[in-house]
Amino acid sequence: MIDGIARRGLDPLLQATASLLARARVSANVITWIAFGTGLAAAAAIISGYFITAFLLILLSRLGDGLDGAVARINGKTDLGGYLDIVLDFVFYGAIPLAFILHDPAANAVPGAVLLFAFYANGASFLAFSIMAEKRKMSGEARGEKSFFFTTGLAEAGETLIAFSLACFMPQWFAVIAYIFAAMTIYTTISRIALAMRDLR
Repeated sequence: MIDGIARRGLDPLLQATASLLARARVSANVITWIAFGTGLAAAAAIISGYFITAFLLILLSRLGDGLDGAVARINGKTDLGGYLDIVLDFVFYGAIPLAFILHDPAANAVPGAVLLFAFYANGASFLAFSIMAEKRKMSGEARGEKSFFFTTGLAEAGETLIAFSLACFMPQWFAVIAYIFAAMTIYTTISRIALAMRDLR
C-alpha cells in the first residue's frame, strides 16, 4: 500500500547508487545474493536475541532488494535475475517469523505459524496471478518495472518492513504484531483472488 509513495522518495537515491555499482561492474544477481545473506543474518540475530542488530540488517537487506532491480534496469534485466529476486525474497519473508518462533517458541509459535500461513497463501495468490497474467500478455507497472506482473495490495514490502521493524523494537509484542499483520496479509490475498475472478474470466 505504501510502496508507491516510498518508491517516489527512494528512487533517486537508488538510481544514483545503482549507477555507481553498475559502473563498478557489480551485477544485480550479486546484490540479490548479498541482500539475501544479510536477511538470513538478521534472522540469526533474532534467534540469538540481538534485535537491534537484526533491525539494522533487515534495513540493509531491503536496501539491497531495491538496488538489485535498479542495477538490472541499467545493465539489462534477465529471467534468472527476476527468478532469484522473487524466490529469495519469499525465503527472507519466511525466515524472519521463523526466527521469532525459534527465539521464543512458547510465546511465538502460534502467532508465528499464523503469519507464515498468511504469507504462504498470499504468495500463492500473487505468483499464480502473475503466471496467468503472463499467459494472457497482461502488463502492469504499478510498482515500477518488474520481471513479472505485479499485483498490489494492503500488505506489500513496505508494510512487511514496518511489521518486522516493530517486532525487532518490541519483541515482547511479536504475537500482537503477527496477528495484525497476518490479518492484513489475508485481506490482501482475498483482494487478489477477487481481482483474479474479475480479470481472468
